Amino acid sequence: MTGAMTAATTDTSASTGIRNLPWQKVTIAVVIVALAVLCATTPQFFTINNAKAILASASIVGLAALGGTFIMIVGSIVSLATAQTMAVIAMVFLASQQLGLVPAIAVALLAGAAIQAIQGALVGYWSANPVVLTIAAAFALTGLATFVTGGTTVYPTVNNFEVLNSTPLGIPLSVFVFIGAAVLAEIILRRTVRGQQMYLVGENRRAARAAGLPVPHIVLFAWVVGGVLLAVGALFLAAFNTTATINLGGTITFDAIAAVLAGGTAIAGGKGSALRTVGGTLAIAIIADLLLLRGFSTGAQLLVKGLLVLVLVIVVHLESKREK
Repeated sequence: MTGAMTAATTDTSASTGIRNLPWQKVTIAVVIVALAVLCATTPQFFTINNAKAILASASIVGLAALGGTFIMIVGSIVSLATAQTMAVIAMVFLASQQLGLVPAIAVALLAGAAIQAIQGALVGYWSANPVVLTIAAAFALTGLATFVTGGTTVYPTVNNFEVLNSTPLGIPLSVFVFIGAAVLAEIILRRTVRGQQMYLVGENRRAARAAGLPVPHIVLFAWVVGGVLLAVGALFLAAFNTTATINLGGTITFDAIAAVLAGGTAIAGGKGSALRTVGGTLAIAIIADLLLLRGFSTGAQLLVKGLLVLVLVIVVHLESKREK
């Protein structure tokens, strides 16, 4: 009897010990060590051109991930319509080129804000399930784009967007814009009243409502800011590809989600930061680059990203249990 009790106590202590491990820090340390080893043993990784390629690919995904960070922090989980939203914005931007670059950018930013505002209003004011809603939005945007274009590729009549493909100091312009957007997003989140309110709503929406916070307005704000950031990313996506179809976004929905989670933003809301999303974005871009340099197929890259997201979700769950 005593032995059984001792064994049970030992099992409980072991379980408590595992639960109390700082899983997020352990995982980050393991990932950093693994990446360092892989980088050091991968030919062609430490080259200037490869570094530029990583930064260029990270910048567009990163802008989408920054938008996703706002949505996740306010407690709206994720948007599964990111790729379709960016594709539609890119099509609008290219189709508006005859207006001139600045008006075309303004039209694209307004389109991004409007598309996300509709979804944010449904989530904020009518408590729509964001996952189900964004799945519906993805279908709706695909259908709308196909109906308007007849399923054909959108070509610009003039190429006013070429400046977006410029490389100041040898680095793509999108990288500078990504860094600037990340700093601005961090300031909004950390230094403004609305940013702090977003964390409170994401952590406990019922308590935020009881405290008198305008929860629907705050949720709508997060989605609109997210939409503008998506639109900025879509501008560079369109300029880089020079044409657009509804499939232009590719796997950017899942790339952006992986980047946000890799940065440590809580999928349940209330925690996270723009600067940590930058770190997550770079980590995902480096992993994709390593797999590419080592000759792995696109399918293998997607598989690794999927497993990484699964591990991160488990880690965040264990971390939240430990904090409770």
